[in-house]
Amino acid sequence: MKKRVLILCTANSARSQMAEGLLRADRGDEFEVESAGTRATLVRPEAIAVMKEIGIDLSSHRSKVVDEFADQRFDYVLTVCDNANESCPIFPGHGERIHRGFGDPAATEGTEEQRLASFREIRDQIRGYLKTFPR
Repeated sequence: MKKRVLILCTANSARSQMAEGLLRADRGDEFEVESAGTRATLVRPEAIAVMKEIGIDLSSHRSKVVDEFADQRFDYVLTVCDNANESCPIFPGHGERIHRGFGDPAATEGTEEQRLASFREIRDQIRGYLKTFPR
């Protein structure tokens, strides 16, 4: 039986969305994956673009708020930003709580290429981490 994972970040717009796509693509035979935020916004176009570069389509993803999953049980609750880690100290799904913070690529200013480079860097950091998750 697959383990269930909920990946949390503040806006569910970049890091948690990329982590959801990566974990589903790379280890979907082991995990059933969802992502959410402490508040819902929009999936960042840069996240969609850099994931498309590696063959993962996030274009149908939507930003979700953690309350949507309040009645569900998860084996792991993974926070990927410090703000979500601090503002979601307890999740009612009883899963093992794991925090691994990553920088916020959405905070990068500059040209489109500079922003995309930041999203690629964080995408690759998340992918590297998820290869060893949950260890």
